[in-house]
Amino acid sequence: MSSRVEISGLSVDRDLYELIDTEVAPGTGVDSAAFWQAFADINQKLGPDNRRLLQVRDELQAKLDAWHKRHRGSIDAAEYKAYLEEIGYLVPEPADFEVSTPNVDAEIGVIAGPQLVVPVDNSRYALNAANARWYSLYDALYGTDLILEVEGCKKTAKYNPVRGQQVIRYVRDFLDQAVPLAVGSHSYVVRYKVDTGKLVAVMGDGSKTELGWRECFAGYAGDPDEPSAIMLRHNSLHIEILIGEGYYIGQGDLANIYDVRLESAITTIMDCEDSVAAVDAEDKIRVYRNWLGLMKGDLQTTVKRGNETLERSLNPDFEYTSPKGEKFRLPGRSLMFVRNVGSHMYTDAVTCDGAEVPETFLDAMVTSLAAKHDLVGSGEFNNSRRGSVYIVKPKMHGPDEVAAAVQLFAMVEAALGIESGALKIGIMDEERRTTVNLKECIRVASERVVFINTGFLDRTGDEIHTSMEADAVIPKNEIKTSRWLLAYEDWNVDIGLAAGMPGHGQIGKGMWAAPDNMTAMMEQKIAQPRAGANTAWVPSAVAACLHAMHYHQVDVSARQQQLKSCARARLDDILTIPLLEGRKITQRELMRELENNAQGILGYVVRWIEQGVGCSKVPDISDVNLMEDRATLRISSQHIANWLHHGITTEDQLRQVFEKMADIVDRQNADDPEYRNMAPDFDNSIAFQAALDLVFKGRDVPNGYTEFVLHPRRREFKALAH
Repeated sequence: MSSRVEISGLSVDRDLYELIDTEVAPGTGVDSAAFWQAFADINQKLGPDNRRLLQVRDELQAKLDAWHKRHRGSIDAAEYKAYLEEIGYLVPEPADFEVSTPNVDAEIGVIAGPQLVVPVDNSRYALNAANARWYSLYDALYGTDLILEVEGCKKTAKYNPVRGQQVIRYVRDFLDQAVPLAVGSHSYVVRYKVDTGKLVAVMGDGSKTELGWRECFAGYAGDPDEPSAIMLRHNSLHIEILIGEGYYIGQGDLANIYDVRLESAITTIMDCEDSVAAVDAEDKIRVYRNWLGLMKGDLQTTVKRGNETLERSLNPDFEYTSPKGEKFRLPGRSLMFVRNVGSHMYTDAVTCDGAEVPETFLDAMVTSLAAKHDLVGSGEFNNSRRGSVYIVKPKMHGPDEVAAAVQLFAMVEAALGIESGALKIGIMDEERRTTVNLKECIRVASERVVFINTGFLDRTGDEIHTSMEADAVIPKNEIKTSRWLLAYEDWNVDIGLAAGMPGHGQIGKGMWAAPDNMTAMMEQKIAQPRAGANTAWVPSAVAACLHAMHYHQVDVSARQQQLKSCARARLDDILTIPLLEGRKITQRELMRELENNAQGILGYVVRWIEQGVGCSKVPDISDVNLMEDRATLRISSQHIANWLHHGITTEDQLRQVFEKMADIVDRQNADDPEYRNMAPDFDNSIAFQAALDLVFKGRDVPNGYTEFVLHPRRREFKALAH
């Protein structure tokens, strides 16, 4: 147990204090004493307001619960909307305005492309994500289900040249669509060269042609007559053709191409929140140290593959020659955001008069101080080339909480000597009160906002909890196509466009949760750029590379211009609660829903509690791997809690279902040497008891947040393990 340091009226975990004093602060112009005094001042000034805003959440929920009980089974839409206005849940919509956020990097304001979200407490994941700005399309295709394993095309222990040829054919077809030649196909090119600033493609019959759109030629590396790389650009995204003696996949290629790399993960959210399991100072130090390494550019990690040991670090920038013969560089790394925790979380890593302090205050101060290394250019690489720090703020309920975040950022800037306005804010549109007041939420942050997004999982979890007393909700899969959700997805884009987000920030869409099913992703996820979103979340570097092709197929900027003239989504639709409305659930439907939810909850929670893993690839009931984090947990636990509350299921039935599914989860994890079985000693399995708590206490925990159950249970497990 770490000792404490008493400073500025605060009691600080000694290891955390030393991290700031010896690693984070040096080189920033801020000493640790000034840091902690500023933190104490922020806590004293903003702490009471944070508690007040949380109390407002509880008061509004109590009023909604009472209203829904009185009107259960007979909700009048007009009366309901009027009540929301009366209690201040729904605020007046502001007059039209446009955001004016300055100094925004092109990756946010201009370039449309995929966005990775990774737990920053895992250094390997963080480095892989940062380096996923560029990824091999050959590798992405060869290793996924987009190339069918038929007719000799199976993935084998050694390279399968038949499968490789299918990959090459797929890539050449993509090049023909994204960067076509004026005449003919990339499939028949035997040589690329640069002649008087133009890309020339020599065909098999000796004829020559150029690109159909000459402006797509961005540059090259090596000798112009025998280039080692050709850099193309389309829809502001780059495509790199690598030429020469390279990997086996390109051996025998007509044009001697050994790889094609796509600019893939344009931005990455380094997550301190839903995808991590940070419950104490020890965990937070790991989170902060990795973020510091990313900002200083010196984060490294060792990866073992069999007998091979690999050292991982951040990619350097890449140098090319432009068509005019001028040298230029392209970033080798994704532009990084950091997602802080929500304002409902408190931590004992720092206490004041014996009381825990808002963890979001600590996150804002530490992650911003770490990012100052990037701002002053003390590290090897730059993250932001415009002098900005990008902080995603989750779990905000309405404009008052957004305004509080803006005030916090201003105080952090003043405390740390950061230029006013440099701390930019990403607004997670994942809570119902933010959705229905989104325009005002953006307005109060109009000089800082760089990001808004939709997320089915958390948003649905809050939808269920907010309307818990209204009645039983429809099955979870049906919610994906329900009236309110479709309107919500459109509403977010409509409001973002009307507020002038393009050029200043991202309008984002949610995660693809099935990382092994890339065929379905490619079929479905193109709908997101078509909907006007200039970014969308992906679970891996491979998915980022494949999803990047969608942004070559869709000109998002042009699509946004089209959507500006379309009718706006209706608030009345968003306020339509997804209730069963008297429909009877069959026993088969009930068991399928309960077992699927219980299996997902258990598969995630057992790793969270016992291994501290905040983001897991969890097999579902059909053994299909799904990415799970606290957002997926929130919707599953809230859904069961709703059905339990309204008598569709019982506690006894749920215990039986959870015990049955625990046995299945145990079998699915049989090959993990660190895994501890939950069955049959359920009473002594902290993970199993945590899973039950999520459901049985789900109606009562504030906003249905899973942290209030997970954190104490994880700390309980860590105490026993020590």
